[in-house]
Amino acid sequence: MHITSEIIDRLRLDFGEPETARFRIPVDLKEYERIKSSQKGGRNHDVTLYIVKDGRIVVIAKHFYPPGMYRAPSGGIGRGEDFIEGARREAREETGCEIELEKFLLISEVSFELVPRDGRVIDWVSYVFRARYISGDFDFTDKREIKEVRLADLSEFEGFGRIMRRQPIGGLHYRAALHDKVIRHIEL
Repeated sequence: MHITSEIIDRLRLDFGEPETARFRIPVDLKEYERIKSSQKGGRNHDVTLYIVKDGRIVVIAKHFYPPGMYRAPSGGIGRGEDFIEGARREAREETGCEIELEKFLLISEVSFELVPRDGRVIDWVSYVFRARYISGDFDFTDKREIKEVRLADLSEFEGFGRIMRRQPIGGLHYRAALHDKVIRHIEL
């Protein structure tokens, strides 16, 4: 993992002490292999951004999502990339927005466990931030991954979570659990 404890310590100083959460999420072999393939260069993390604009949260939908399902944008920080600049880059790519990080909300440690269990587990960390929308028109550039960007009220996240939990995808079950954890602490 190329996000070091020194980087996290600096983020804590600049953006506050985050809560820590731990999740254990079962995944099938196909999903296990997909997560493994995303670990280019030893990456085992993402930065997840709850971007606040006009009292609402910027959310994304990926191409394979069923209608009505959205989540907070997220992505990886590149090896050697400044964490804050990487978070800003991900926001631009996935939402078309310029942002400013405001608060370090959560460090989420998740273990994706292959089912049936054979001892294979992928450990992953999400660094979750509240960010402030600065500018942008939702003209995102990552068209390969993202199909839509919009604003959502906090009250919509419960419905997003229900849709996620109905999908046979452990990663979406994780995102639903992450939403549940974060939404209780977000201040608009």
